[in-house]
Parts: sequence; structure tokens; C-alpha cells
Amino acid sequence: MKRAMAHQAEAERDRRARVILAEGEKQAATKLVEAGTMMDKSSAALKLRLYQTLSDIASEKNSTIVFPFPEQMLDLIKTIKK
Repeated sequence: MKRAMAHQAEAERDRRARVILAEGEKQAATKLVEAGTMMDKSSAALKLRLYQTLSDIASEKNSTIVFPFPEQMLDLIKTIKK
């Protein structure tokens, strides 16, 4: 009987943990959509985010980063979307 109760309690803890994890994923997705919308409104924000990402990569690893994507393409893509 004790084992059955312990198994049931463990299953309930697992269920609650999954619900909490799912809520966190939902909140993260919402924030990413908000950030994407905000960055879509400003090409400068997108460029700054690009530079921040490159800076983060460079500080974590002692290596050379080659990023062969011209910034003018970002403007072109944004113009095409409109």
C-alpha cells in the first residue's frame, strides 16, 4: 500500500513538473514573439542584436568568426516583406 501511495505521489510530482515546464515554454515563446515584433519594426534593433550575438560568440570562444552575410540583405528582405 505504501509503495502504491509513493508511486502515486511521484506521478503527481512529475505531472506538476511537466505543467510548470510547459508554462515556462509558453511564456518564453510569447516573449520571443514580442521581441521579434519589436525588432521587425526597427532595422537598427536587428543590427544591434546581430552585433551583440557576434560579440557574445567572440567572448565565449577564442576563435575567428566569419559572418558572410551583408547587412544590405537585411534591408532588402525587410523591403520585400512590405
